[in-house]
Amino acid sequence: MRRITFAPVLVAVVALFAMVLGVIIGRVTTGGPTGPGTGPPGGVAGTRIDVIIKASDSSFWQSMLAGAKQAAADYGADVSLFGPTSESDVAQQVQLVENAISRGVDGIVLAPNSSSALNNVIKRAVAAGIVVIAVDTAVTTETDGFIGTDNTKAAEEAGRHLCALITDKGNADGPVLIESSVAGVQVLQDRDAGFRTGLAQMCPHARIVGPRYNNNDINTAASQVNDVLAAQPDLAGIFAANNTSGVGAARAIKDNRATERIPVVSFDTDPQQVTALADGSLDALVVQNPYFFGYQGVIEAGMAVVGSIPPHNLDPGAVVATRSNMADPEIATLLNPPTARARK
Repeated sequence: MRRITFAPVLVAVVALFAMVLGVIIGRVTTGGPTGPGTGPPGGVAGTRIDVIIKASDSSFWQSMLAGAKQAAADYGADVSLFGPTSESDVAQQVQLVENAISRGVDGIVLAPNSSSALNNVIKRAVAAGIVVIAVDTAVTTETDGFIGTDNTKAAEEAGRHLCALITDKGNADGPVLIESSVAGVQVLQDRDAGFRTGLAQMCPHARIVGPRYNNNDINTAASQVNDVLAAQPDLAGIFAANNTSGVGAARAIKDNRATERIPVVSFDTDPQQVTALADGSLDALVVQNPYFFGYQGVIEAGMAVVGSIPPHNLDPGAVVATRSNMADPEIATLLNPPTARARK
């Protein structure tokens, strides 16, 4: 199993978390003397924390809620779970932050759907004395901490992995499709850039097609991949930048009976992606740890509320899951994490 880890100092990420779900070795830049590997200090019990995910209809984000719920149970924090229905609904996410401000919570753990569109409401939360921990997508305004994968580095590994796959099929110079979800989202831009870099390192003559944007709709993603397959029958491979894109790409690959011919590497994991990995319509998944995002997010919010200094920037890393390693205990745990539901 290859671990993708980044940044200057190698550490074990949150020993407590290892007992809950198994740990990925990560790297961290701390903002003070209190680093990961310690639980929140005393006084966190009863702290009111809202956890707001990107999309309540996604099992990936439901896993983040499960992590937050477990942290609440472990430390006695009063945690409420929220999220818009879709990642494209920025306005609803803004409203959920406004609601948290109105209710006077102590902290907010937020996986923002935009790196800038929530800046004003985040500023209002901070001005109201509310701790804000950003998760997955960094924002361009000040927060009390950030937890997220270095998407550029992880996508570089995806590019190198896809290069190896298309090289094995004799198509190292062929066209490669980037199937993505929403234009202008920083996380997806980082994955796009990282993938191009990794692919170019190993397959310098491969040609990029796209990106195609599906607005987080599986049917649209499948239709877009079908269109490219029809227009470019020599397509060598596909990089799917998120779970929706991966599920849509896998569906199109199966519909076109191209499983053995066209490898697909996708970011993230949900049950449909895991099924596709098992049946060969996806060849690899770059797997993050959303459960960790939620668990550690609540810990860091609790730390900041009681005056301790949480890590300013924590990267839990990622792993590449394939059909050959998906049954390994650590990988299997990451591919099938517990989930929880947001409040209606």
